[in-house]
Amino acid sequence: MALRLILLPLLMLIALGPNHALAQPGSKPVPVIAYEVSQKAFTDRVEALGTLRANESVVLTASVTETVSAIHFDDGERVEAGQLLVEMTSQEEHALLEEAKVRVADAERQYERVRLLTRQQTASESLYDERKRDLETARASLAALESRLADRLVRAPFDGVLGLRKISPGALVEPGDEITTLDDDSVMKLDFSVPSVFLPDLKPGLRITATARAYGNRSFEGEVSGIDSRVNPVTRSIQVRAILPNADRVLKPGVLMRVELLRNPRTSPVVPEDALQQLGEDHFVVVIGADEKAERRPVTIGTRVPGFVEITEGLASGDRIITHGNDKARPGQPVTIKALDDGSGKLRDMLESSE
Repeated sequence: MALRLILLPLLMLIALGPNHALAQPGSKPVPVIAYEVSQKAFTDRVEALGTLRANESVVLTASVTETVSAIHFDDGERVEAGQLLVEMTSQEEHALLEEAKVRVADAERQYERVRLLTRQQTASESLYDERKRDLETARASLAALESRLADRLVRAPFDGVLGLRKISPGALVEPGDEITTLDDDSVMKLDFSVPSVFLPDLKPGLRITATARAYGNRSFEGEVSGIDSRVNPVTRSIQVRAILPNADRVLKPGVLMRVELLRNPRTSPVVPEDALQQLGEDHFVVVIGADEKAERRPVTIGTRVPGFVEITEGLASGDRIITHGNDKARPGQPVTIKALDDGSGKLRDMLESSE
């Protein structure tokens, strides 16, 4: 009988649940430091290696076989689109061009003369058509010679920086011979491979951070601009391209960079690490209820950042949890908030300010 009287109150407390089983009637409030749950942006990081490429890049070559008569650039010079870089021997083409201009002028005079006579009905329509054909032929020959002359001039196709000069005045160049390189380095492309398991999270606009030994501790921010249409069947990875701004022109094509891809961006509740309790594989926090009593609540954690933990389930923004004193506050016990932890102050400072 005596044993039954002892067990009955314990069974009743257990039946009330964990928030009441440890609470003592009339217990004094426990002084605690509380934290109001807030939202924080999170991303998952994927590391990769990538190679820098210029926004536009071309190897300048000759389109005809001819000798170089003049060079108008220096090594590493910045040029604008259309700027003349190399001239090739073209005396014959210039002479033929002048001859073609004379023929066009003569054909225009003959055409105008016959056109007026045709209106006065003193010249036949066939003669008019013949002079018109002669004019069009002369103009076509002039356009062909202008094109041949343009082939002997090498111009910059876009704004950029030139590489090293590979030819000298007087050299005979042929189609395909390298003259120099031209790179548009206003922005840089960074190509890297990502395992295909992350394919559902890949999309243009994702942020990346890139670093390289050549640039010390400096990091470069960019975003994904494109994703390849095929997965490599050997490596099971996919090529991703990001764009990095390069206003100071420090980034160079060909540099190997370490890439951190920030995928799956989201906003979740966050709590300080000190507020988290662990029992086996389960995690808990002590929540301050509306009645100013402690409540032990299971939570599901996500990503950890220095000093804080992401909570994916169990808490909402605005909930108050105990960061210091949670080991003394039993479930169901009243608490007194001595200070609010904003995540930036030291415990000693908050305790002193609360006194």
